Amino acid sequence: MKKIYIAIGFAFVISTTKAQNKETKVADQLFNRYEFVDAAKEYLKLNDKGKANPYVFKQLGDCYYNVFNSVEAEKWYAQAITSEQDAETYFRYAEMLKANGKYPEANEAMSKFANLAPNDQRALRASNKNYLNEILGQSKKFDVKSVPTNSKYSDFGPYLKDQTVYFASARNTARKTYDWNDQPYLDIYKADFVDGKLSETATPVDELNSAYHEGPVTISADGKTMYFSRESFFDKKFVKSTDKKTKQGKVNIFKAINVDGKWSNITPVSFNSNEYNTSSPSLSKDGNTLYFVSDMPGSLGKTDVWKVAVNADGTFGTIENLGSNVNTEGNELSAFIADNYVLYFASNGRGGLGGLDVYAYDLSKPAEAINLGKPVNSEKDDFGFTFNQEKNIAFLSSNRDGGIGDDDIYLAIPVCNTDLIVQVNDGKSGSSVSEAKVVVTGDASSNLANSVSNEMGKANFQFECEQAKSITVSRNGYYDETISVPQEKGEVILNVSLRPIEAIVTETEVILNNIYFDYNKSNITQQGASELDKLVAVMNQYPEMVIFAKSHTDSRGNDKYNMSLSDRRAKSTVQYVISKGIAKERITGQGFGESEPKVLCGDNCTDEEHAQNRRSEFMIVKK
Repeated sequence: MKKIYIAIGFAFVISTTKAQNKETKVADQLFNRYEFVDAAKEYLKLNDKGKANPYVFKQLGDCYYNVFNSVEAEKWYAQAITSEQDAETYFRYAEMLKANGKYPEANEAMSKFANLAPNDQRALRASNKNYLNEILGQSKKFDVKSVPTNSKYSDFGPYLKDQTVYFASARNTARKTYDWNDQPYLDIYKADFVDGKLSETATPVDELNSAYHEGPVTISADGKTMYFSRESFFDKKFVKSTDKKTKQGKVNIFKAINVDGKWSNITPVSFNSNEYNTSSPSLSKDGNTLYFVSDMPGSLGKTDVWKVAVNADGTFGTIENLGSNVNTEGNELSAFIADNYVLYFASNGRGGLGGLDVYAYDLSKPAEAINLGKPVNSEKDDFGFTFNQEKNIAFLSSNRDGGIGDDDIYLAIPVCNTDLIVQVNDGKSGSSVSEAKVVVTGDASSNLANSVSNEMGKANFQFECEQAKSITVSRNGYYDETISVPQEKGEVILNVSLRPIEAIVTETEVILNNIYFDYNKSNITQQGASELDKLVAVMNQYPEMVIFAKSHTDSRGNDKYNMSLSDRRAKSTVQYVISKGIAKERITGQGFGESEPKVLCGDNCTDEEHAQNRRSEFMIVKK
């Protein structure tokens, strides 16, 4: 990751005289010139001689932090914090711990950081101890694959234009090495991208490359204009180091014009400065806005994402900071604006998985930036994310484990996702139903997820397309409802109306509407099943309830026959309830014929009185 800092020229060196002495002078001078590899060697010599102290340990940690050797950085920061350190040291220590997969220890270091910098937004975000589960709990947004174009050196910042991918690389071993990390200076390369595959061979874009660092790039929609990063030495802009022995350049944005297939007329943009860096340009589809990264005055953190209007005559408007919805007190890097005005950027100030994580921020409907989750993000540094809307393909830069170089390029293939919103309502009143259990089922009736509707009756899920097949919604007092999930991508809203159970539960019985049987038959009718479903729902609501079902006839007909018929009907009732999943120990039944009339009317009963006597009762044995 720190190789991209080379390309944009941002070194995060904390200047301090505390504990500096003549013993550390040589190492400190190398450190202040960003020569971290050689500086580390000098600090290690002091350690070997037994002359190290917490200051030296901290400097060693910073050296390895700036070349992203997370193992060594963690080791030396751990020794440095045996004495009190500044807040930023604890933040960096937490970053390295996360990069090494040590999340509990990283949380402890972040707690110390928060105590020392309680108003820092990074500390406030870290107060959410559930952030890691929230990120890991997201559905996958992209599949990530390595590409054969990578070298054993740093390759990053891929940008797809038509069938060509431009990127920055340190693979040119003919170039002198950079003291920061002992790798060759960066050049801009290009490789063919055909049929979804990036070629193994890459060639330098000679007309853009110089003796200094170049890359990454962005190109206008018509292919005529390029903006790219380059060191300010090319424009003779630099400042002297504190010891006056070296010149320190910045990285600025330059513009090139395509003339007959070659990039020429290279000029710096007007808002460059030798006092700050401007880099990582990204041009909007309409060409009217240029997004970039800078540490210019007014930045919320060390580096922020900014934007500037591009006028019709090629001049620039007022520069604007994108504000706290994007920027933090940490580092925001590698900004990229997609055609749909979603801004992708990398940040280490938002409590991600480790180091830099990639975030998406929709400029058309501003809200909180979204962490893209795994596998786009990892425990290491993930950055340089670009998304080609037309080809529906993205690229990523990362120094994650398993790569072949210090930084590698990865292909990021969008996964088709369904954002499922379940709205649960009362089928009778239409009002929303909260605390309803919603279970999402996939193939082979496997449960993919479950949730509970909120106070608005909503439950939200996200799945890969075609993964979710059906949902089942249940709540006490209602019948269960199962419906299919449409196989669509994007937002899918399912309105579920739950039928309320209209049974009356007293202390002694469950009262249903009359259960009718066909004349002289005992099988359950559709009307009877509907009523018995209410009993099943009540028994599910009261899992300890035990029922005794009594079936009665009217006084017409033979006594013995009526007793037999009612007993068959009682047993059919019991079997129906058991078939719905109620344990057989919880319900028994018996027919009573005409022996227990509800209305004592003898041989003079009216049709209405006969109907009242011809009934089913469900007595509560245990509640």
